[in-house]
Amino acid sequence: MEERKKTRRTGAIVLIVLIALAVAGILRWSFFRNRNWTGKNKLNSEWSKLELILNQIQNNYVDSIDVSSFIEKTLPFIMEELDPHSIYLSPNELRSADDELRGNIEGIGIVFNVPSDTATVINVVVGGPSEKMGLQSGDKIIKIDTQIVAGVRIPQDSIVRLLKGPKGTLVDVWVKRYGEEDLIRFSIIRDKIPVNSVDVAYMADSITGYIKLSRFSMTSYVEVLGAIADLMKQGMKQVVFDLRDNSGGYLEQALKITGEFLDKNMLIVYTEGLHRERQDFYTKKRGFCYDMPLAVLINEASASSSEIMAGALQDNDRGTIIGRRSYGKGLVQEPIYFSDNSGLRLTVARFYTPLGRSIQKPYGNNSHEYAYDLLERYRHGELMQEDSIPRNDSLKYVTPAGKVLYGGGGIIPDVFVPLDTAGVNGLSLRITRQNLPIRFSMNFADRNRKELLLIESFEDLESFFSRKSLEKEFLTYIRNQGIRPTQNQWAECGNILMTQIKAYIGRNTRLEDKAFYPYLGRIDNVLLKALEVLHTRSVTELTKSGFVFTPVGEDLDE
Repeated sequence: MEERKKTRRTGAIVLIVLIALAVAGILRWSFFRNRNWTGKNKLNSEWSKLELILNQIQNNYVDSIDVSSFIEKTLPFIMEELDPHSIYLSPNELRSADDELRGNIEGIGIVFNVPSDTATVINVVVGGPSEKMGLQSGDKIIKIDTQIVAGVRIPQDSIVRLLKGPKGTLVDVWVKRYGEEDLIRFSIIRDKIPVNSVDVAYMADSITGYIKLSRFSMTSYVEVLGAIADLMKQGMKQVVFDLRDNSGGYLEQALKITGEFLDKNMLIVYTEGLHRERQDFYTKKRGFCYDMPLAVLINEASASSSEIMAGALQDNDRGTIIGRRSYGKGLVQEPIYFSDNSGLRLTVARFYTPLGRSIQKPYGNNSHEYAYDLLERYRHGELMQEDSIPRNDSLKYVTPAGKVLYGGGGIIPDVFVPLDTAGVNGLSLRITRQNLPIRFSMNFADRNRKELLLIESFEDLESFFSRKSLEKEFLTYIRNQGIRPTQNQWAECGNILMTQIKAYIGRNTRLEDKAFYPYLGRIDNVLLKALEVLHTRSVTELTKSGFVFTPVGEDLDE
């Protein structure tokens, strides 16, 4: 009996695979047919067998089949058989993915965190629906429409789904405000919320601008140009461009942004695939910052378009790449849309750096190994020791200036900076695991909300902290939580924890990320290394001579 069950299960699996393959064949046939491709792109005769199987199932299978549901469940597994980045997106998934890249998010316009099982508003988006209705940072969200969301351990993404919705729809949000006994109800009409890809741009020191780009969205180029112009007004003569944790996005945006740091007629990247002829992408003009001293920050989560930018600059002997080896995604996905609003992201080519390096790390047939590559890097010590980074001599390349580079899996930085473990001890781990820095910061911000709302500059914030006994208050706070640090323990981690707390509190002011990131920058070992590298003898001589880099770009896009 057990053997018969196993046989039936095996038969069901085989059936699913066959139908999935048949569906894949039909999709592929439809795709090529619609593009009117002929010759070598006609379907091979082998695909007809799958169509025959599908016809047999449709006409002879014992039970009825919900074809629509079945396709939605099986298509993701079909795509997994191709490569790690070819994916099927259901209508909802496709809409969310496109909205994020295009900067079109519809909701109420707030940034919130859940420090103690209650969603607390950190900031409201200027000009957004929530600001217009009077929602404030520090408000604790208790109920959304009829659903209680405080004290019930609801996942943060579930709260996001309740707050987001189509433009023009109404949502009731009930909040508890510090100093008020009763809940306050806000009836908010959802609207489009601008989503910026430049997280922050500020002066890291008197001559160094810092720009952090979180993704390459449809508005990234315009945002970066605006950031550069603003920083140059503040005296920027060199720049740190942060691509850490940037997973990629639109290729066109990456090409335009990269071009602002290169001279004209320079190769940025080329793509090539079995059904795609080689296509070269060159800069069309002299970039706005083509000769400005430059450092680009990357890490193991920098992928795709981030690697295109870093690789192009590195191959062209432009700037210094600093950090840790990037992710290693060198495959080009082409979007394919279907009439039911679902779609594919189908890999159609590989991209190569100007020297011909393939950045794609190996994936073979082991999807599990590919998915856990970053964990393996940690286990093998690569995040801590430069010597652990794999280098294949058969994939060695040399730049025009003589710099030796390697292909085969990610961008290896010019200057390696290990994962920062400074100040990590038993005390800091215990405090962080209990989320005490964030919880204290929200409590402190509630008690000082009126003063925080008056802060208009980073200097104002520094002055505010100088008048407060912040460290003493935090030590009292953690002692009330049953944590009593020794003097040596606190000496090891205290400065880092207090800097983080200032960053969290700063985010509760009008400055938002322009307070958050400058504080974190003080304990960011990669950024500190970049500043050290930029302040070389040659750069110092330029600044001492009074040389100023003027805007030299031509024909900038509007």
